[in-house]
Amino acid sequence: MQCMNNFVAPSLLSANFASLSQDIEMVNASRAGWFHIDVMDGVFVPNISFGPPVIKHIKKLAAKPLDVHLMIIDPDRYFKVFKEVGADIITVHYEACNHLHRSVTSVKSLGMKAGVVLNPHTNVDLLENVIEELDLVLLMSVNPGFGGQKFIENTYRKIHQLKEMIEKYNTDCLIEVDGGVDIENAHKLYDAGANVLVAGNSVFGSDNPLKAIELMSF
Repeated sequence: MQCMNNFVAPSLLSANFASLSQDIEMVNASRAGWFHIDVMDGVFVPNISFGPPVIKHIKKLAAKPLDVHLMIIDPDRYFKVFKEVGADIITVHYEACNHLHRSVTSVKSLGMKAGVVLNPHTNVDLLENVIEELDLVLLMSVNPGFGGQKFIENTYRKIHQLKEMIEKYNTDCLIEVDGGVDIENAHKLYDAGANVLVAGNSVFGSDNPLKAIELMSF
């Protein structure tokens, strides 16, 4: 996994798919740490994105780890598939897993890093019994399913709560934040305790994506 402690993970959901290879090369050349890839099924969230065939293509071009965020029901069915197409990190939603510990250990048994995602309404303390198993926790700072939403300010409090839990159990778990991240709030999020910032529109909608990534990097 990326060795830096704090970095940006550009979300390819906001990339230009007519020139996807160019956007991937831009991220390769940037200070970004990971590629963030949102997989949506139209059931767990009200949108549909891309699946394994596209990720397989991305993997051939990407020079940085693929952080695959599964916004799908019954994600356990697909762990092996996403491993085969190149996922380095898998994050699953707390809200989508009936047996969260089993899901996390299944991901790790396949040689990938494992994370859990919390929707804005889900309390951080629900992770206390699995926090020592996790490589990262992704806090949604918007309601999942669409890009370009307004950042939910309560996220800062959740970062502080999660940071306290991580320190209590002395783990190396990273804190990732996804939704409404931009140049204006990036460093405030790092100061609160975040390590990885997912940025979509604020990168790919910028006139200078490389500069945008640099400005949002620690």
